[in-house]
Amino acid sequence: MSLPPLQVAARVGHVRAGLADAGCQALLVSHLTNIRYLTGFTGSAALLLVEPNSLLMVTDGRYEEQAAAELAAAGVDAELAVGRTTAAQQAVLTARAGRIELLGLEAEHATWADQLRYAGEWFTAADLVATHGLVEGVRVVKDAGEVARIEAACAIADAALAEVLPLLDERVTEAAFALALDTEMRRQGADDVSFETIVAAGSNGSRPHHTPSPRIIERGDLVVIDFGALVEGYHSDMTRTIEVGGAMALDDTQARMLAVVGEAQAAGVAAVRAGAATRAVDAACRTVIEAAGWGDAFVHGTGHGVGLDIHEEPRVSATADATLRAGHVVTVEPGVYLPGHGGVRVEDTVVVTETGCRTLTRAPKS
Repeated sequence: MSLPPLQVAARVGHVRAGLADAGCQALLVSHLTNIRYLTGFTGSAALLLVEPNSLLMVTDGRYEEQAAAELAAAGVDAELAVGRTTAAQQAVLTARAGRIELLGLEAEHATWADQLRYAGEWFTAADLVATHGLVEGVRVVKDAGEVARIEAACAIADAALAEVLPLLDERVTEAAFALALDTEMRRQGADDVSFETIVAAGSNGSRPHHTPSPRIIERGDLVVIDFGALVEGYHSDMTRTIEVGGAMALDDTQARMLAVVGEAQAAGVAAVRAGAATRAVDAACRTVIEAAGWGDAFVHGTGHGVGLDIHEEPRVSATADATLRAGHVVTVEPGVYLPGHGGVRVEDTVVVTETGCRTLTRAPKS
């Protein structure tokens, strides 16, 4: 799979540009996903100190070679310090931060225990500042390399679903179908699955995050299948609701649920464009479902951003206050859930453009 390069080296400059407005002189990045975004490092232990004119990454002995290779491959100009013990890592960071008066912490990712340790032991000469979304605010707009990886993950998910769909005619269980789908995504080239695959058949479909069970999938069931693939750290996310046995096997309520949610999802996708409020996209979906009398059965937001995390900004919901920008990658996933009848959810991942959006998940919706 040949994908365009990621523009990693330029990212830290955008974070530095936000330091002053965040009220700090430097930022300690502790969230591993954010460290990966800024450096290309994919290991499980690191801290990154972002200063106006320098970048210091501290990791442990397990990642000495890997970290050096990944920083070089990403073209990131950073000093790498390897501390084989926590005390050694602390010593490096404490020495470097001695001249920093206002040090930012990632408020959403630093625990209370972290803050107490940093304030009482590691950075005693600095005032610690809670920052919010400094890196995530940069991550929210994807470059061409990021979109290409998300699109590749979507294509793998599309192909995997097409390959395993015939199993639904063989009285397979929810759990067995989920396993087959996960295995096929890996066979198609995924590094992993994006999240625990949801397969919810019949009455189980009214639970939006149902865990696949030993229930046998039967003719006449609506089956909600929510799944995704992972490619080089980037996720895909797609939901399809399959009518087992075809449309003729459905009762009137099931058929109407499919029609209403399909119309709502199409309305939501049509509302996506640069400059649109995310709550307006939610309203486009919700208006259709409310008009059908099922407003109370649409129990979650319409969507979310997708990237290095499966759920990230911007949020697409009735209470969100974000505005879409070209390069945002979001889901549009309205649903209706009726206890006793089941559920229907249809979800696409789309990339926002100036004039609309481009759909990255292309599996048929019927």
